[in-house]
Amino acid sequence: MTLRPTSMMSIALLLMIGGCQGPPDSSLDLQWAGLPDRRWPGPDIWANRIQDWSIRDGRLEATSDLPMRTAHILTRLLAPTRGPILAVLDLGLSTDQDDASGPAADQDDSSAGGILLGAGGGGLDYRRAALIHHSPGPGGGLFVGIDDRGHLAVRDFEDGNRVLFSSDDALPCSRSCQLRIRIEEDGPEGRGDVNDRERGGPDRFTLTVEARDPTGDEPPISLQVPGLPSERMAGGVALVSHGGGAGTAKTWFSRVRLEGPGWESRDDRALGPILGAQHTLSRGMLTLTAQLFAISPLHPGPASPSPDSVVMELQDEAGAWARVGSAPVLTPAFTATLGVSEWSGDRDVPYRLTLPGTTVGSTDGRNLDLAYRGEIRAEPLEKDDVIVAAFTGNHNVASPGVDGGAFAWETDIWFPHEDILAHVQAQDPDFLFFSGDQVYEGASPTRADFDNPYEDYLYKWYLWLWAFRDLTRDIPSVAIPDDHDVFHGNVWGAGGRATPPGLAGAAAQDQGGYKLPTDWVNMVQRTQASHLPTPWRTTPLDGGIETYYTDILYGGLSFAVLEDRKFKSPPKLLVPEADVWNGWAQNAEFDPTTGADPPGASLLGAEQEAFLEEWAADWGNGTWMKVVLSQTIFGNVATIPAEAMSGSVIPSLALPEPGGYVEGDKLAADMDSNGWPPSGRTRAVRAMRKGFAVHLAGDQHLASTIQYGVEGFRDGPYALCVPSVANFWPRRWYPPAAGENRDPDAPAYAGDFRDGFGNLMTVFAVSNPAAWGREPSILHDRAPGYGIARFQRSTREVSLEAWPRWANPEAGQEPYAGWPVRFHQEDGFGRPAYGYLPTVQVLGLQDPVVQVINETGGEVVYTLRMQGQRFSPYVFEPGRYSLRIGEPGTNLMQTLLGLEPTQEPGRDVEVVFGGGPR
Repeated sequence: MTLRPTSMMSIALLLMIGGCQGPPDSSLDLQWAGLPDRRWPGPDIWANRIQDWSIRDGRLEATSDLPMRTAHILTRLLAPTRGPILAVLDLGLSTDQDDASGPAADQDDSSAGGILLGAGGGGLDYRRAALIHHSPGPGGGLFVGIDDRGHLAVRDFEDGNRVLFSSDDALPCSRSCQLRIRIEEDGPEGRGDVNDRERGGPDRFTLTVEARDPTGDEPPISLQVPGLPSERMAGGVALVSHGGGAGTAKTWFSRVRLEGPGWESRDDRALGPILGAQHTLSRGMLTLTAQLFAISPLHPGPASPSPDSVVMELQDEAGAWARVGSAPVLTPAFTATLGVSEWSGDRDVPYRLTLPGTTVGSTDGRNLDLAYRGEIRAEPLEKDDVIVAAFTGNHNVASPGVDGGAFAWETDIWFPHEDILAHVQAQDPDFLFFSGDQVYEGASPTRADFDNPYEDYLYKWYLWLWAFRDLTRDIPSVAIPDDHDVFHGNVWGAGGRATPPGLAGAAAQDQGGYKLPTDWVNMVQRTQASHLPTPWRTTPLDGGIETYYTDILYGGLSFAVLEDRKFKSPPKLLVPEADVWNGWAQNAEFDPTTGADPPGASLLGAEQEAFLEEWAADWGNGTWMKVVLSQTIFGNVATIPAEAMSGSVIPSLALPEPGGYVEGDKLAADMDSNGWPPSGRTRAVRAMRKGFAVHLAGDQHLASTIQYGVEGFRDGPYALCVPSVANFWPRRWYPPAAGENRDPDAPAYAGDFRDGFGNLMTVFAVSNPAAWGREPSILHDRAPGYGIARFQRSTREVSLEAWPRWANPEAGQEPYAGWPVRFHQEDGFGRPAYGYLPTVQVLGLQDPVVQVINETGGEVVYTLRMQGQRFSPYVFEPGRYSLRIGEPGTNLMQTLLGLEPTQEPGRDVEVVFGGGPR
């Protein structure tokens, strides 16, 4: 677009006309005087990034001199076809350049402050548009402001942020000035002035900008641009501090007024101070964590209560609200965790969360409803199909991120993932599981800021919760941090220790431990997992990092929430002969199937293994199904090109058509996978198997359903690795030899395999990346989506499904090819039986629990809730066994001792409770 100056006289005459006054509900007056110093600008604004803005001394100030820091006003949209608009900004530029003399600013790199108009072009979801900052690109809008030399300028933030138009005159704004921006429809004489556009029609507008000296010592300056099409200005609006190429200025704002009918009011989009919440309900205990914006100064350090508290109210069946508790806001996580005991779970209960007594910001007389609302659903105790939706790997934008150069705002923002949320809501899940990488430290949407790690994490965590809060506000959820959540590419936690000083990146990670401070790691865990029930270990680890592994009982499903990174050994130290770099052996002569299982290598750690054993044996309180939730699966379902020494080459390789097969790959031996260490993996699988558990996990970006093998193929639990929501780092599974014992119609990648470490696994389905023909291809070709697990109470059947992001279940679209994978609960312990104990016929108790104990050593062989009242217990080796039968945790338990197996199901044994048959 070419813009040219117009008469300053005509501008002066225009601006002498009084400010335009719109309907009361469309005007906005933002002020920060009297507010406490903090990072959060208030409920009207989303700041990019939160570390780049602060309220300080009654002003909203940019704290960074990086390019195009934006504070998007969520509650107003610019709609010039509705009528004229006026924006009045009281601002100042903190700059070293006070000399405004010299030629007109035609310098695209100069620092500036002002307002961004038309962010997103009116066609983007407002949350997408709210991310626009740093890099110009399609949909970026027009930046109108005053630069560090005092010249007014209009810049094209769709095209290099180049100066399209600037004033000859200058007004120093280093102390303060007032910008008045006016937009109104062109008169007939103005139409067509720009590039000979077609005359007529209400789609051309004049933009007028004036700068005033509040002291009156300097005359005002102004510029006018006629002939602007409405689509260049319609959309979102943001305050801007632009550091320019040299980073010479930061902008502050003391007051912002928006007036006129051309502003569309969207007060319903006000955000905060409570951004979202997660909750769990287990054994009658409701635990809910509210996540707040940074409502007070952020001070790194151990968790400490702030003066603010969140209040929780519940609504009764008559519609009345009653307070049930409050909890202090803990910093630096800005979370408040509330608990309500003796929760009946027999009905849906609306709740609301408020932050009383806190001045959140200027509401300009508006009646903003800043309470956060949701509903605690009735526990699905009678529902036959209990559905779990599972997610992993949540990138928000296309690589290399919004600060990696010019950025296509109209196509390359995947946040807020509204497509996948709508499709998940159509599945009507009862429970949500987020397996990790809710946050990516780099390029999602911005690069990692290790100078401000607390704010940088919160900025990215807030985006996740903003996107998914319409699921988590009502549905119980588990979210656990993985490596990227703690700003690692990979993490071998080594029991929670710190990485050695002086190292960074993969060099630090390979040594084991956490790169960032203990209190920062605990902050991350608190934001994501503090709504879980009390952890099994209640004291921090030796390095001070807290644990969260625990169990949840909901709707008869018993979940074990594991931490499969925190206790994992670093392979570089334990397998030096492999010459490990970032989890990959660089010694081409090293054989991971024979040399990668050193003594003492840990996956879950001894304490967590003991927890898993104990959990697998606990079937009380109506438990009828066991489910393990962890960061990733216990196997390495991946291949890489034969000549490759790691998986880093995969993202750059060409993709086959759907259903195609890539030849020439070898089995991957990635020690970041939980195929390593093999012995730790096998101990975990054995413990899970004792409870017939199903495993749900993520991380790998390659969806798969497998069955673990221990003594032989197909004798262990089933596992679903869910697709990523969006990823940069695809993985694939094209084994060099076809799987054994696969179904006749199954693809070559299915069947029985040993993974790259020799672990036994049977592959049923994978969603390899492919050229799917869906746009944007950079998102969809990498096979994104989510997982669904359906557990049927009446039959104990399980269905595991991997769904494409694009598939609409309401339109009859289906999961990825190969799914669903269906099996019975008992198929998860498929070890061939050596023999059978006497068949148990139970009278007086329906669906009792049966536990088989080897009397030599007292080891629990397995525990299971029967279907009905008859069960033939099987065992896997000779010996003497005990059976415990009944309802755990009650006096309805009986034990049969000294039982020996026979080759076929033997005689019946009656076990009678109470008065007999039921």
